[in-house]
Amino acid sequence: MKILYYDCFCGISGDMNLAALIDLGVPKEYLVEELLKLNLDSEYKLVIDNSTKLGITGTRVDVILKNKLEDNTHISGQVLHERVNKHSHNSDEEHVHSHEHHHRNLMDIEKIINSSDLSDKVKKLSLDMFMKVAEAEAKVHGKDLYEVHFHEVGAVDSIVDIVGAAICLDYLNVDKIIASTVQVGGGFVECAHGIMPVPAPATTEILKDIPISTGIVQFETTTPTGAAILAVNAQEFSQKIDFSIKKVAYGIGHKDLKIPNVLRVYIGEKESTEKVEEQHILETNIDDMNPEFYGYVEEKLFEAGALDVFKTPIFMKKGRPGIKLSVLVNEKNEKNVLDVIFEETTSIGIRKYKVEKIMLNREISKVKTEYGDITVKKSYYRGKLVKCKPEYEECRAIAKERNISIDKVYKAIYKQDLD
Repeated sequence: MKILYYDCFCGISGDMNLAALIDLGVPKEYLVEELLKLNLDSEYKLVIDNSTKLGITGTRVDVILKNKLEDNTHISGQVLHERVNKHSHNSDEEHVHSHEHHHRNLMDIEKIINSSDLSDKVKKLSLDMFMKVAEAEAKVHGKDLYEVHFHEVGAVDSIVDIVGAAICLDYLNVDKIIASTVQVGGGFVECAHGIMPVPAPATTEILKDIPISTGIVQFETTTPTGAAILAVNAQEFSQKIDFSIKKVAYGIGHKDLKIPNVLRVYIGEKESTEKVEEQHILETNIDDMNPEFYGYVEEKLFEAGALDVFKTPIFMKKGRPGIKLSVLVNEKNEKNVLDVIFEETTSIGIRKYKVEKIMLNREISKVKTEYGDITVKKSYYRGKLVKCKPEYEECRAIAKERNISIDKVYKAIYKQDLD
């Protein structure tokens, strides 16, 4: 399994992410050629160069807006983003464009991306990240989704950062993306809406349900763009590195801080055919509830996202018989499950502890039998088929419809070649 790991000890921004992924091995020329498909090259130049922060060497990316070039006549680094023999701009046109300022909304950005020649996968990933930012901005400012003008995020540099992220991630083609706890910084930041606390409200909204740390420096170390890149693409957030590191790369930030202003990324390999997920067990002892309610509560718990629900007979104080209600849940659905426990049972407190769930790789397929096609779940250990289980509800329905024993249906399945 090929893993991309984001080590966000100094946060993440759009340009740091681009720089880190280029440093990791995405060819500069490939990124530039793909970005040209947006047809926004008249608005910016892309500068990519080697850089160092506090002794750490990596790659730095600058998206230089054309309206700022007049103040930066000597730009160091390699200016890669220019169309040769395709478009030309005279100095007057360049000067006129330098005074334009785009406050694009979501519809504008969707048109730019959908009308491009980028791949469908890159388009979808880009739009997912923009949607994540748009939803946060709309909620924070109390506006409709398509009424929000992105200001900083709608500017061309952020479009390049987000679409560039999609291009790079598509190129790397990893099996899993993991990120560390995200450092967001502290203090205050000036933006289009005025002075905002760090993390900015939109960043906070995007990072819901994602572990963060604060205050290592008085600076905005994680931007809305950086937060959206992680929120959409990372499948797991963990400090644990349980894979073999094959390559380390650094995206260099633009600010001089007391800590290295860099984003570190790893490419790793993990030899495992089993999937490991961190989950939680929620438990409560109940001795004063109508037993008829348990079936209803169990249904509600599964509807709320519980992964498993089980009940254990126990003896409580003074010899009273009771039930230990145990619920397996992931972090995403934990709140909904807690709501059910506290609203639908007599429990006034729960125990919570972390567990690791190790799961075999699974495959669902159809098996042809004399009773028709029936769904079968196959489980593999180290690449070898070790378990095969027919879908009970389908077998049950066939048995009732044909008035035969369910055992007969199961035997018809196991007669087939299931490999």
